[in-house]
Amino acid sequence: MSETMKVMLAVAAVFAAGFIMVGTNKQQSKEEMEAASMIRNYVAIQTMASQKCPVEIKKATGEQVFFPSETVSDKETYITLKWVGENSKTGGFKTASCTLKASLGGISELLIDDKAIIKK
Repeated sequence: MSETMKVMLAVAAVFAAGFIMVGTNKQQSKEEMEAASMIRNYVAIQTMASQKCPVEIKKATGEQVFFPSETVSDKETYITLKWVGENSKTGGFKTASCTLKASLGGISELLIDDKAIIKK
């Protein structure tokens, strides 16, 4: 066997070992897959709430909200975002609470100054 053939076989063996190592490292355990799924679900409901709730609050009060002052969630089925208003004396609001349930795929409850705007 020539030296060139030995080098080519060595390179092929290194590539094969690399593919085998990458293939075995990509396998996830059941627990890792469940944890990743829970994180993706929580991010999805948080993103949806962050997009839908400020729009509904602006429709109801005319005041734009940005960052919630408090977030309450079980990290699986619902998320509640709460805001404290800045312009309550000029027609804004004192407090707003928006709850989004994953099972509904939208806002299930919107409370502005303890008055229900949306209730599903």
